Amino acid sequence: MQGEYVLVTGGCGFVGRTIVRALTEAGARVRVADLTPPSAHPAVDSVVGDLHDPRIQAAAVTPEVTGIIHLAARTSVLESVADPAGVHAANVTITAGLLDLARRAGVSRFLLASTNAVVGDVGETRIHEDIPLRPLTPYGATKAACEMLLAGYAGSYSMTTCAVRLTNIYGPGMAHKDSFVPRLMRAARDGEGVSVYGDGSQRRDLVHVEDVARGFLTAWASRFTGSVIVGSGRSVTVNELVEAARRATGRLIPVDHVPAKQGEMPAVVVDISRALSLGYRPRLGLEEGLAGVWKEFAGSAAEAGTAGGEQ
Repeated sequence: MQGEYVLVTGGCGFVGRTIVRALTEAGARVRVADLTPPSAHPAVDSVVGDLHDPRIQAAAVTPEVTGIIHLAARTSVLESVADPAGVHAANVTITAGLLDLARRAGVSRFLLASTNAVVGDVGETRIHEDIPLRPLTPYGATKAACEMLLAGYAGSYSMTTCAVRLTNIYGPGMAHKDSFVPRLMRAARDGEGVSVYGDGSQRRDLVHVEDVARGFLTAWASRFTGSVIVGSGRSVTVNELVEAARRATGRLIPVDHVPAKQGEMPAVVVDISRALSLGYRPRLGLEEGLAGVWKEFAGSAAEAGTAGGEQ
């Protein structure tokens, strides 16, 4: 990455912080565009503001930038159902604006954080990049639209554009989130249980955030244009995830089975062959990765206990 100057939108988020660190460690200069300054990486340049504002976009995308990693988005499926127009504006309109600024500034490389939700529910079928796009939610539709924009800019302007489709991401730094892994960690820390939808046989591919960063750097180095799935390549059931969390934390974590949510996908099983062919190699197994997340949650509990004793 020596000589590269990368704009990372959403670089202060859970995934963004890890990617920014990986870029800087690889020798790249980095500019972060986010609503907040990048306090975790004070050496990087920053553009602070809302990317809905054309002035913020113009300040972020300048000719010295050699490429863009676009992470900033609204990612809640439920939020997209409640506010489809707002999520479209945040995901599609901003992406279109950044792409066109990149074209005009001569920034020829653009990587997008996408999702396997662009293909909808394919049942037990292994998901690969050539499955037709059939999103079932406004969120999935916005990411499918962004992928089409990338393809159009690659075809018309010879830009290198890559949609990196991500599976379920976990890792340190997600204490504020409400996805299943942090719920498991909070339950272990607080001596409580978790609710599992249905019988827990749903299958998911969980990928560590550090492997996600490796995936983006691989896509960048390969100059690949198109879509590529980045995951662990191994799907586990929710029940297996609970057992892995019990082993990683050493806690019981009781489970309460509740009725399944309508429309929940029974399986997310992905084929990462294309990413592997580009040089991507996931390194962190599930239990090892969960142990790292647990260390953070257990540490926060210990700090709270120390603080309580000092008062």
